[in-house]
Amino acid sequence: MLRSDFVTTGLEFQNYRIVREMGIAHGIIVRSRSVIGNFFGSVQTIFGGNITVFTQLCEQARAEAFEKMLADAGTLGANGIVGFRFASTELGQGLSEVLAYGTAVLIEPKR
Repeated sequence: MLRSDFVTTGLEFQNYRIVREMGIAHGIIVRSRSVIGNFFGSVQTIFGGNITVFTQLCEQARAEAFEKMLADAGTLGANGIVGFRFASTELGQGLSEVLAYGTAVLIEPKR
């Protein structure tokens, strides 16, 4: 699988050159909040501040989408990803989609 240190939001890697673009790599996850998570999240909103239950859910969804993107890039034969981004959409009450995407590339060290 592709190493996460060869993923960038930029369009190039320092000391590496892009040999070939392999296509779009993506990872998608759809998550729902549990009844228990909704309850504890609602309790936390009473006191204000960071709603840790929802923060953890978001972090976990992003991590899973990122890992799926890395696996997808690997199946394309890439060893790097440029132009990496996250996108998210609320699909319904308590149902969210998280998408990780970027351009899968084949890179090699500059000579």
